[in-house]
Amino acid sequence: MTVKIYGPTQSRAARPLWIVHELGIPFEHVQIEMKDTKGADYLKINPNGKVPAMIDGDLVLFESMAINRYLAEKHNKNGMLPASLADRARVDQWSYWGMLELERQLLTILIDMFMTPPDKRNPAAVAEAQKALPKPFAVLNAHLQGREYLVGSGFTLADLDVASVCSWAKLIKYDLDSVPNVKAWLDRCLARPAYKAARGGK
Repeated sequence: MTVKIYGPTQSRAARPLWIVHELGIPFEHVQIEMKDTKGADYLKINPNGKVPAMIDGDLVLFESMAINRYLAEKHNKNGMLPASLADRARVDQWSYWGMLELERQLLTILIDMFMTPPDKRNPAAVAEAQKALPKPFAVLNAHLQGREYLVGSGFTLADLDVASVCSWAKLIKYDLDSVPNVKAWLDRCLARPAYKAARGGK
């Protein structure tokens, strides 16, 4: 049975696309355009009218982190989820942290920079987001001191989820020189063949 992943590569759909490549499972990428997410057919899959969404047999899921956790649980290969309950909880902790502490700020800057007409841009919102980012990046940098990955000694779902959020820092050319552990870790994660495959080989 083939998993279906809905959404453009340049969206949060990149997260489940990354994990299916890491897990080596068959999948179909349905390249729905953002303008079509409000159509009646897609709203039956994700009533929020957003991407990504996933269909696996009778199961329909939306929210990228929920999709990734489900796929990691069902096809746990390559150390994607640690063995211990405590370490799995740490995976969840960091995955949620990435969304709650970093994603909104990075997305605010990204949308303003690349998706907003010049006359509609909001410099105040961008400045506020820029001001908020050093604190969570410092937390991440401190945690990565002496570590290659977020949980345990190998790449896990925590790294995939958080790195997928942090990858936006590269798009907006956010300066990571002040957090060298984050910079090295992010480069390590984004150099993985599965990440490049999820992005169309880029």
